[in-house]
Amino acid sequence: MESEMLQSPLLGLGEEDESDLTDWNLPLAFMKKRHCEKIEGSKSLAQSWRMKDRARYKQSLDPTVDEVKKLCTSLRRNAKEERVLFHYNGHGVPRPTVNGEIWVFNKNYTQYIPLSIYDLQTWMGSPSIFVYDCSNAGLIVKSFKQFALQREQELEVAAINPNHPLAQMPLPPSMKNCIQLAACEANELLPMIPDLPADLFTSCLTTPIKIALRWFCMQKSVRLVPGVTLDLIEKIPGRLNDRRTPLGELNWIFTAITDTIAWNVLPRDLFQKLFRQDLLVASLFRNFLLAERIMRSYNCTPVSSPRLPPTYMHAMWQAWDLAVDICLSQLPTIIEEGTAFRHSPFFAEQLTAFQVWLTMGVENRNPPEQLPIVLQVLLSQVHRLRALDLLGRFLDLGPWAVSLALSVGIFPYVLKLLQSSARELRPLLVFIWAKILAVDSSCQADLVKDNGHKYFLSVLADPYMPAEHRTMTAFILAVIVNNYNTGQEACLQGNLIAICLEQLNDPHPLLRQWVAICLGRIWQNFDSARWCGVRDSAHEKLYSLLSDPIPEVRCAAVFALGTFVGNSAERTDHSTTIDHNVAMMLAQLINDGSPMVRKELVVALSHLVVQYESNFCTVALQFIEEEKNYPLPSPAAPEGGSLTPVRDGPCTPRLRSVSSYGNIRAVTSARSLNKSLQNLSLTEETGSSVAFSPGNLSTSSSASSTLGSPENEEYILSFETIDKMRRVSSYSSLNSLIGVSFNSVYTQIWRVLLHLAADPYPDVSDLAMKVLNSIAYKVSACPAHLCLPRYPKPVHALSLRGSPPTTSTSSSSLTNEVPKPAVSRELQRPSVTNVGVQYTPHSHQFPRTRKMFDKGPEQTADDADDAVGHKSFISAAVQTGFCDWSAKYFAQPVMKIPEEHDLESQIRKEREWRFLRNARVRKQAQKIIQKGISRLDDQIFLNRNPGVPSVVKFHPFTPCIAVADKDSIWHWWWPRGDKGAPWGRPGVLWGWFLQQRQTKHVCTSWNSSLWVPLPCCVPGAGMVVDWEQETGLLMTSGDVRIIRIWDTDREMKVQDIPTGADSCVTSLSCDSHRSLIVAGLGDGSIRVFDRRMALSECRVMTYREHTAWVVKAYLQKHPEGNIMSVSVNGDVRFFDPRMPESMKVLQIVKGLTALDIHPQANLFACGSMNQFTAIYNGNGELINNIKYYDGFMGQRVGAISCLAFHPHWPHLAVGSNDFYISVYSVEKRIR
Repeated sequence: MESEMLQSPLLGLGEEDESDLTDWNLPLAFMKKRHCEKIEGSKSLAQSWRMKDRARYKQSLDPTVDEVKKLCTSLRRNAKEERVLFHYNGHGVPRPTVNGEIWVFNKNYTQYIPLSIYDLQTWMGSPSIFVYDCSNAGLIVKSFKQFALQREQELEVAAINPNHPLAQMPLPPSMKNCIQLAACEANELLPMIPDLPADLFTSCLTTPIKIALRWFCMQKSVRLVPGVTLDLIEKIPGRLNDRRTPLGELNWIFTAITDTIAWNVLPRDLFQKLFRQDLLVASLFRNFLLAERIMRSYNCTPVSSPRLPPTYMHAMWQAWDLAVDICLSQLPTIIEEGTAFRHSPFFAEQLTAFQVWLTMGVENRNPPEQLPIVLQVLLSQVHRLRALDLLGRFLDLGPWAVSLALSVGIFPYVLKLLQSSARELRPLLVFIWAKILAVDSSCQADLVKDNGHKYFLSVLADPYMPAEHRTMTAFILAVIVNNYNTGQEACLQGNLIAICLEQLNDPHPLLRQWVAICLGRIWQNFDSARWCGVRDSAHEKLYSLLSDPIPEVRCAAVFALGTFVGNSAERTDHSTTIDHNVAMMLAQLINDGSPMVRKELVVALSHLVVQYESNFCTVALQFIEEEKNYPLPSPAAPEGGSLTPVRDGPCTPRLRSVSSYGNIRAVTSARSLNKSLQNLSLTEETGSSVAFSPGNLSTSSSASSTLGSPENEEYILSFETIDKMRRVSSYSSLNSLIGVSFNSVYTQIWRVLLHLAADPYPDVSDLAMKVLNSIAYKVSACPAHLCLPRYPKPVHALSLRGSPPTTSTSSSSLTNEVPKPAVSRELQRPSVTNVGVQYTPHSHQFPRTRKMFDKGPEQTADDADDAVGHKSFISAAVQTGFCDWSAKYFAQPVMKIPEEHDLESQIRKEREWRFLRNARVRKQAQKIIQKGISRLDDQIFLNRNPGVPSVVKFHPFTPCIAVADKDSIWHWWWPRGDKGAPWGRPGVLWGWFLQQRQTKHVCTSWNSSLWVPLPCCVPGAGMVVDWEQETGLLMTSGDVRIIRIWDTDREMKVQDIPTGADSCVTSLSCDSHRSLIVAGLGDGSIRVFDRRMALSECRVMTYREHTAWVVKAYLQKHPEGNIMSVSVNGDVRFFDPRMPESMKVLQIVKGLTALDIHPQANLFACGSMNQFTAIYNGNGELINNIKYYDGFMGQRVGAISCLAFHPHWPHLAVGSNDFYISVYSVEKRIR
């Protein structure tokens, strides 16, 4: 900033009797000389020079109006947009007039003439600073505001009236950017104290330390410090800019205290404007706070514009007085005896106060007032380490703390510290910068400009740094290179890729995650970094992270590989080969257990779609053409399968897909597939598109994505079309991944996208639908011959790793849950080929009027603008926000003790309460069971469920049962008969309450063929699941030849155990202590597996004593751990896993439909299709039958559909086909 200073002084004239000092000179000593004014003016200039280095000052002593005008206009012209300082030192001149005039000298006569503030505003312009040091200075401030308002009104009139003189002139700058400082109010006179300068206000603004010490010595409190005189303070050793000297330390303390007062009193925006945007303004206003304190002691009130709140009584002034007292008390011995100066304890004490604030908690408390002082302490090597530690602890409190620190001005301090080579500062600086960038990532340009990235590159490459700090460093570098080409180039030159690759296999999972994200961001849209990664085999090294046990790490690896193939540089055979290899490795994650990974997989594959768009258009056409070749029944009426634009209704809900099969078996055999395809009908009319009719399989349904048409109408690929494409992809003879060609790579990726578009997780399917719809629009908007690959390549064989993903192991049917819009019209396209794809209303989550292409459907795929528009659409629409979500970790407290470990936290108290409640429930239930159970037929609850119950489960510790029907899951509070709101999705087959000691979660499985965690299905019983509470493992099987084990904590498949049978699995039971799994099968066999053993040896026992379908196989948790099994024929068998034959056989009722075993009591219950429930003890003795509901006219129960025992209480819940849910217990006297 270029600052100018203009003076109009008549210094000390007529005031010698009142004050002996003017600008720290004795005027009477120079009255005999003609150059008094020159000496005084040069002295003021020297004082003001310190306010800002490199600023140019000009003084005008006793100026005339013309001189003022000439000087002001000249300074404004030279300063341009910078701020100009106008300093009016008007001692001895007449008071300002009420008309807004100040007085200057008349060159022709020894008198003063008025100068209008309005004219001064015109000459000075904006932005400017005006300092008025004269009596009644407040009048000038008021007049200035009135003239500024007058100017604004004139400009408003000129804007309305074009004939106004100001209308033809350039718009002048607003006077709102001007700052005014006045020595006193409009009705006040300046103080006249002999021991203080006559221009006291100017002295406070220019030499604050000197005037502050002088004023302090004039107070009564100085009597406590003997030997200190006004003459002595002139001898304080040191320099103001040397903090190691007494004078410099006082100046440092003064700066810290005035900054602290301003930050705690002023509004945040005003503090930023006055104390952080300009060094000259900040220096003036810090000194103005001192001027207010001193001049108010003499009944003068300094005025500022903008106006500041009163600060002269702030408590921090007491800390200043103490610092001055400590310094002055040492002066006599320092000057007379030459003793060493003892530094002030001010900063150490303020750090201690800040530490106390941090340790006392931050709930509902004001921000710490010591924060500006902490930043000042960063300049001191003595206190720097402690200050950084406390600052890091403060920033860890959350984003609000980071925002406060940034508002007080932390950035230049910590940026300067990156130049330090001290190793002990590295962890603290890394932590602080991670917190800053987690809240404000716009600092990346400043970091690169000052070579701050080199500091973090060295930290990341330091093997002796803890993994936690290297993780933060990786995050910092990931922010620096994020969408910032300069940062990418700088970090590439700093060898960031090689540094990250060395740490991909670090044991710390968070470091692996952020190293992968950092790699993904550095080569995102930056081809040089991509080829550097190719040379270092970065993509191959990332493959190992695709099977990482932590889902966030897998997701980060998918992100990095997705951006690796997402560059838009010119393609070569080598780069295309690499892209294909990466894509096929990514395709293996199609059935990853984490929806987060599958979402990122869609985004990664979308990059490949953008790069090879024409190839995917060709694949889409091939799929549709193959579908038209299937034999079809007699044509049915077209049901909306044509390519028609349909406007979305205002409230179109998202449609769910509902399987048309009663279990999860997939249509994989040729026979069943052909049978399904017979339900599709195709009709073709001249001049119109091919229409698909789902026939008996499904009706038209909507999807959840948008694509803009030329007429601002949306197009969408329906779920039913995707379902048909998936069946085509599973039935057509496509090349396998072994020896796959270039073209078939696109086919496999297309199949993966079709599979993901039918994912049960809505976010995954929505993203995949967007990608598919982008290609669908391309196919519909251009002739078939234009959708061929732009650069045909010969067929080459690729040596790819891995096996083909199982993408089409199921078939789904969809129902239309929303009526079709009544109005739809055909879109006329070139008749080269008629593509039959269904477009229906899109999801409400996306804009309805977004236009992706500027031209109509005639636009070819070779159009460059079209390609750019398509890529921008994909980039904007297909995003997961995974990286931003991951970055929130660093914005949240990481050093805070978790609430569950805090003895006084609400979470800890709730956990303790639940623990005591659970123990009480177990104890009370055990007492009842020990008494013996003779009957279990006391009906304690009966109510009608909205649907036929298919699954019923008790909550272990609350009087709640979860009931699932074909549409929803209902919660019943059976003591009161209350029913909760429904939730879930159709086709629930199984349920379980998870994490019973903490919060309540429900795990469910659905009868859906959309997402298939179990391939190679065979006809059977649907999905069968068992939950292992202690380990968090989920055992799944059913119509397959394997038992798949999922780790719910890691969200991934752990193990596949082959059943070794051609029959389906009908029941599962596991024991975590012995790692055993017992499976009952449809052929009547009972198989025992030890999951600790190799796959070829894990089946340790097979029992073939049942001759029919096994309804239930249960592995007891008691020490003996026997196996109990029941078949539909009613034979109950007990096995010892160590023995080859059953120990006991019981014969009970036939036609069983449901059975459950009580885990604590020696009971089991079975439900029959013959409308009764039988309860038996462990010896096979019948305890009682339940055939009728309670009541005088109790009706017969329906066929039993499900039943379940309470995990602890002797309660039995029964669901029947007549929609009723009933709960039975022991006699009331026993309960």
